[in-house]
Formats: sequence, C-alpha cells, structure tokens
Amino acid sequence: MVAHSPGKSKEESETNVPKARKLKSGTWFIQLRLGGESIPVTGNTERECVKQAAYIKSQYLVGKREKPAEPELDSSAPEKLPTLGEAVDAYIARRAGVLSPVTIRNYKIMRKSRFQAFMDTDISSIDWQTMVSREASTCAPKTLKNAWGLISSAVAETSGSRPKVILPQIIQQERPFLEPEQIRPFIEAVKDTSIAIPSLLALSSLRRSELLALTWGNVDLKKKIIHVSGSAVPNDENKLVYRKENKNRSSNRIVPIMIDELYNALKVAKKPDADALVVSVPPNALWSRINAVCEKSGLPKVGVHGLRHSFVSLCYHLGVPEKIVMQIGGWSDFETMRKIYTHIARSDVSKYTRSIESFFSGNTTRPGTN
Repeated sequence: MVAHSPGKSKEESETNVPKARKLKSGTWFIQLRLGGESIPVTGNTERECVKQAAYIKSQYLVGKREKPAEPELDSSAPEKLPTLGEAVDAYIARRAGVLSPVTIRNYKIMRKSRFQAFMDTDISSIDWQTMVSREASTCAPKTLKNAWGLISSAVAETSGSRPKVILPQIIQQERPFLEPEQIRPFIEAVKDTSIAIPSLLALSSLRRSELLALTWGNVDLKKKIIHVSGSAVPNDENKLVYRKENKNRSSNRIVPIMIDELYNALKVAKKPDADALVVSVPPNALWSRINAVCEKSGLPKVGVHGLRHSFVSLCYHLGVPEKIVMQIGGWSDFETMRKIYTHIARSDVSKYTRSIESFFSGNTTRPGTN
C-alpha cells in the first residue's frame, strides 16, 4: 500500500493537486495550472473535486498535456479566486450536455464577445458597475442584459454572492409581421418557390426549430394535420442538433393544415421515408430567402419568426379565442402569448379609432358596424 500524507486524500497525494477549497455556494474549487494553462475545477463534494483535478493532472503525467513551462505554484500558498473568464468557463462546462445545445452555443458566444477587457481579472478585483457601464456603449441593452445574466450567475456560483448592478432600460421593439391584408400576397409570392413549405409552416404557427425537425412521418395528409414534435437547434459549432424534446410541454401538439397552398406543396413533395426531413433548406438561407420574397413583393421583411407572429396577429384579427390560438401555436401560458406575440393589426386599430371619432362627433355607431 502506498502511504500518503496525513490530512490529504489519496488522489491528492498521488498527483500533488492543490487543496480543494469550499466556496460560499457550497461547491468545491481547485485552480490547476498546466503547461501555462489555467484550469478551474469544481465539484459538488471535496472528493469529487479532487478526483476530477487528479484526472486532469494525470493526463499531463502520461503526456496528453504539455508539461508546464514553469514549476506549478506551491499548493500551500493562499489561493486567489478565479478570473472572470475561468469562472464563466467552469459555469458553462458544468452545464454542457444538460442545457440545450443552442443555450450552450449562446453562452460561448457571449463568453468570447462580451466583457473581454475583464476576462483575465480576478473576480474579487472587478468593479462590476464600471464593467457593465463600459460594455453598455458597445451593444444593445437586451444583449447586455443576457450577457450579464451569464456573468452574474457564474460569479454567484463561484463566490456565493451575486453582484448587483444597474442595467440600461430595454425598450421593447416590435418584431415585423404581416398585416392580415398582406398575408395572401405573401402566399401568392412564395407558393411556387423552394421555400414554400417552410414559409407556410411558419405561417401556420411552427417555430423555426420545429419546422426544421419535422419529418414526413409526422405529416398526415389524409387528416390534414401535422404532429409537431421535437426540435432542431444549432450547437456551438453551428451544426443542427436534433432533439426529441421541444421547447415546452405545450409545444408537442397537432397543427391543422389550414393553407391550401401548403397542403398542395406537401402533397407534391411527400416522401415514403417516414424519417426523412420535410425541410432541407439551411436555417440562414431560409431567413434570407423569405426576406428576399418579401422585399420583391413590397412586404415587410419578417423572416421566419415574423411569420409565426403574423399567424397570431391574423387570429386576433379574426377573433379566434385565445385558448385555441395557444393550442395551435404551442404556448404554455396566456401571458407569454399576449406579451410577446400578440400584434394588433393596424387595420383593426383604424377601425376602432373611427368608432372613437364617431363617438366624439355624436355618432354612437358601435365598432365594426360600418
């Protein structure tokens, strides 16, 4: 049996990893330095943290990592908190394989593009408000809010304390959508193109991730329905990852085929292989081609998601009950649908404005009667 020093775990003695330190958050932390690389290691328990650090160190011992150019720091020396970059890297690494690939992708994009002047700074030395105020001049308020959400969560997990800052106010901008009277011209313009099926699926309420994952086995032309299940989202390498799970429980649903041009296009393109994808157009190409059709037809450039918004606006215009709209569109609650997706068509605003004007002029005609 190999003896090891009192008070040290077997793994720590065999690999000489620094001593694990318990953070305020309850997790354990070790800062490894190998080959000039600084590697944060965290674990739910001291043993788990040491074991993980030992494994990483062992890769160096067998030559899978370059030996450090300089001797490692004395493990008995007082440790500093990790840099901001190390804390964010550790936060992302702990969630890989658990969170959606697109979420991890967005995290990595924010890690590489935001707060770069502070990433090599010890998190105990950063003036958070100054950092946020500087970054505010380089990006939109919503972008800053999302990036700060990642940063503050990583810092809280590492130090046990979430920094407080004041963020710029976000002014909600309405996403472009088609007015009810613009929908038929759009359908006419797109119906004989290579993007007819994905465009009309989006106009039928499908999200981009849903229509990209749709297979022919989920299209029932006899019953004129589509079984929406699963999603396709880009990972950190910008490659589509297909998942059986959808955005939420309500997203798995049945959507009627309500547009004749969509039914005809599906009927012509129908493939016998149930696992074959219905849509083969790359996501970015789909977005740009939809906007090209819109521009050529004198319509707003709505992109893929703007067509989904147009579906909700049309339902509002037609007086479709909210519960039905929620069911077809796959929203989990009324608040989300109303806050983000419900657009009141300008023609409807004009109709009620005329009614108000009539009231003030002494004519009490009710809305919609003229």
